[in-house]
Amino acid sequence: MRVRHIADSDWDGIVALESRAYTDSSLSEGRAALESRAQASPATCFVLDHGGRITGYVLALPYPRFQYPELTRGEEVVFHSRNLHLHDIVIDKEFRGRGLARRLLHHLTVTAGARTYEHISLISVGDNETFWAANGFLAHPHIPLPRSYGATAVYMSRAVQVGRAGSSASFPDPFPGSPPHDEVG
Repeated sequence: MRVRHIADSDWDGIVALESRAYTDSSLSEGRAALESRAQASPATCFVLDHGGRITGYVLALPYPRFQYPELTRGEEVVFHSRNLHLHDIVIDKEFRGRGLARRLLHHLTVTAGARTYEHISLISVGDNETFWAANGFLAHPHIPLPRSYGATAVYMSRAVQVGRAGSSASFPDPFPGSPPHDEVG
């Protein structure tokens, strides 16, 4: 299992994972929107590769703090922001419960620190607020969100240690002894 940057040949696998994760909740965005988010910041978008099979991915792009992408359209502007918005993280159902979402998040956080981002933000959907809170994210319930993100959506963020160096593509467990808990799509 390794984390690597997204290649053009990965998009069929990413779109399939995204569709399976979000179709029931009407949060599925489609290939063009997903690709536009990765094109906005290729250095902060990754896949989990298990022997050539895409088993997870993360899409993160610079976005002004307390703002977020519109689900109904792709990215048209690349923001120059010290805030990195974690737009999507998905683990294939077959591979959940192994701590892989935490490992992808750890990889993204180390990358964000090395690239001098100050904060990581996200919109928690599908009742995943507990997962994000356990990983250091604080809720900002005063930030209004459109209905397209769902009734339980909440904007969350956390600070990043700027300048952290060193990332491991083979992911040592960043939380040794902790039970795996990754219920994220």
